Amino acid sequence: MDYIAVVGGGIAGMEAAAQLKALGLEPVLIERSEALGGHVASWHCLFPDLTPADKLIKDLESRLEGVDIQLGAEVSTLNPLRKGYSVVLSNGKVYPCRAIVLATGFTLFPAQRKEEYGYGIYDHVITNRDLEGWFGGNGDSRVPESPKAVGFVHCVGSRDIKAGNAQCSKVCCITAIKQAIEMKERFPGAEIYCFYMDLRLFGKKYEDFYIRAQRDCGIHFIRGRVSEVAETIDGRVQVKAEDTLSGKPIKVRLDLLVLMAGIVCNPDSEQFSKAVSMPLDDDGFFRSRNNIGDITRSDRPGVFLAGACTGAKTVPETLAEARSAALNVYQYLKGQK
Repeated sequence: MDYIAVVGGGIAGMEAAAQLKALGLEPVLIERSEALGGHVASWHCLFPDLTPADKLIKDLESRLEGVDIQLGAEVSTLNPLRKGYSVVLSNGKVYPCRAIVLATGFTLFPAQRKEEYGYGIYDHVITNRDLEGWFGGNGDSRVPESPKAVGFVHCVGSRDIKAGNAQCSKVCCITAIKQAIEMKERFPGAEIYCFYMDLRLFGKKYEDFYIRAQRDCGIHFIRGRVSEVAETIDGRVQVKAEDTLSGKPIKVRLDLLVLMAGIVCNPDSEQFSKAVSMPLDDDGFFRSRNNIGDITRSDRPGVFLAGACTGAKTVPETLAEARSAALNVYQYLKGQK
C-alpha cells in the first residue's frame, strides 16, 4: 500500500490528514509527542471569537477516523524510491510513501534569552504560553491571586535582529490584546498595560478586539520598547519604558509581567531539509516554491508544506494551507498515473 506521510500532528497535520483521507488516499500521521494538537492543544481559547481551543482539537480528531496515527514516533530516515520515499520511523515501522506533507510547525522563542526582561529570574514574569496554561487551570503559582497591575511586552524575540529573528510573528499583537481582555474580565479593578512597537492587526475582527480593549476595558497601550525590568523589594516587577508618542519616560510597578514570545522556526527543519535535499529560507523556515501562488509546494517533487513550517501563521491560515496541501498532493498523484 502506498501512503502519504504527514509529518507533524498539530492542527496543520491533522487537517491535512483528514482531507487526504476524504480524497481517498492513505495518510499516515506522524507525531513525536503522545498527543495530537501541537501548540493549539496547550492554548485556552482562540481569537477573535474566544473559541475554546480544545473544541477545535476535538473537531479535527473526529475527522481522523481510519487514519493511521503514529504517536510518540519520529522520522528517522527518508530513503528515495523510484516514486516517492521509504519513511523509516523511530519505532521501527517503515512506510512506502508516494508523497510527504511536512507540517512540522514552529517553536516559541526562548524568553530566557532576553535576560533584560527577567524570565526565569523574577518570580512574576511569565510568557504568553504560561498565561494560557493558567487560563486553562494549571494553577501556575507565578500568577498572583488578585493582581492590581499587569503588563504585556510585545515582540519578545520577534522583529529583533540581535535575537536572530527579524520577522514579525504575526499573532503576538492580537494574542496580547486577547489575553489583556481576559485578565481585565477576571480582575476588573486591575490596570492593564500593553508595551508595543507597532500594532499589527490585519485579520478579520482583529481591529474590533483592539477597539474593545481600549473603549470597553480601559487597557493602556504604550508605544515604546521596554528598556528595563527589575524586581522590587516587595516582589513586584518594575518596568521602565519610553512612551514614544508623548516623548516621555514611563515607570510602572506590576504584579505580573507577560512576555509575548515570538514564533521561530522548528529546529527539526534543518534535519528534514537535508534528508530531502530541500533548501530553507534565511529565517530557517521551509522555502516554498514561491510565496504567492505556491506556498504549499516545495521545489522537491512529492514534498508539500502546510502551516507554520513556512513561517508565522494564524489558525485560519494554517487550516487553509493544510487543505491546499492535501489537494496539491491529490493532483500530483493524479498526474503521475
